Amino acid sequence: MDSKVIKIGAARPRSKTYYERWMESEGVPIIEGFGVTDVRNLTLKPWRRLGGEGAYLHLRGLEGITGVYAGKLAPGAATQPERHLYEKIIYILQGEGVAEIQQRDRVPQNIQWRSGSLFSPPMNTLHRLMNHSPEPAIYLAVTTAPMALDNYHNERFVFNSDFSFNERYDGEQGYFEPGNERYLASNNRQWIWETNFIPDARVAAIDAQEQKGAGVNITQFEISNNTLIGHLAEWPVGRYHKAHFHGGGAVLVVLRSQGYSLMWANHLGTRPYENGFGAEVIRVDWMPGSVFSPPTNWFHQHFNTGAEPALQLALRCGSQKFPLGIRVAAIRAGVYTSVKMGGTLIEYDDEDPAIRRTYEKELVVKGIAPNMDFDAAANDD
Repeated sequence: MDSKVIKIGAARPRSKTYYERWMESEGVPIIEGFGVTDVRNLTLKPWRRLGGEGAYLHLRGLEGITGVYAGKLAPGAATQPERHLYEKIIYILQGEGVAEIQQRDRVPQNIQWRSGSLFSPPMNTLHRLMNHSPEPAIYLAVTTAPMALDNYHNERFVFNSDFSFNERYDGEQGYFEPGNERYLASNNRQWIWETNFIPDARVAAIDAQEQKGAGVNITQFEISNNTLIGHLAEWPVGRYHKAHFHGGGAVLVVLRSQGYSLMWANHLGTRPYENGFGAEVIRVDWMPGSVFSPPTNWFHQHFNTGAEPALQLALRCGSQKFPLGIRVAAIRAGVYTSVKMGGTLIEYDDEDPAIRRTYEKELVVKGIAPNMDFDAAANDD
């Protein structure tokens, strides 16, 4: 009788993702956790491939959807020219200079950037940053590199392809001029701003969007025909956002004021303190330069304890023009709809009472009066 011999090997741990192994090969620090207090004060090291100094932020909530790194350029220095088969958005925290961007067989175009500027080199264009200021330039880049590298398993292909995505960018004059077109998306009542360059995100006009909280303004921007886009959120002194959850990969950058954010896993319920899970709620204190990322389906809520309106930049996959199917399937009724109606938002009246009590105590310590009108921000429909 024929017999088959099956060889059974020892148990093996999960392999690191290709992106994780590639990050380790880059020779710069890799910072883990939920976030960092001030990206401007990170310990960076010389970056052979890219030029200047840098570090990766491998945050808990990125989950292989987005990647983040911080870079620093000395006065007069420049990054190495690069192109790649993934999307990238760059936010300038300090300095001023020029971004040179070139589509294949087209004349290069320049973007004059400064502190607060935000832009996205279109997919696979050749690009580099040049620091023209007398101080070091510091920037943050959010990318979709994890998805590209994990899928292809080959950095030579990702970084050395000469394919031109001309439908995204074909060297058009005026492409990187600040855009003025805004419209209201009918599916989620979100204001959309189409622009390929924001000269200073800290002073950009932001539209009223009180479904997320009393006095909250939110504008989503579509940039460089990406699936990777973002939004700016602003809210007044003495106020806070409603808690909500969504998929992973969102990178939150604080541009103005001081405060804190609470994050907790969905299974702890809408009232984690009342349910006895207060010790499992994560608190992130923030200031300008703070960066953090909520994990998938974790409620998160943002509290302004500063003396000026808070301003937050969120970079994420979630385009209105080019939505990702996996994100559409996960959104359901969305972050503007109460959990009681199938959405992912906790209305003020339904939140854990300990959350507001703690916030009011924080304001007393800072000498700031609460400024809440809870009824004005209720989502009835």
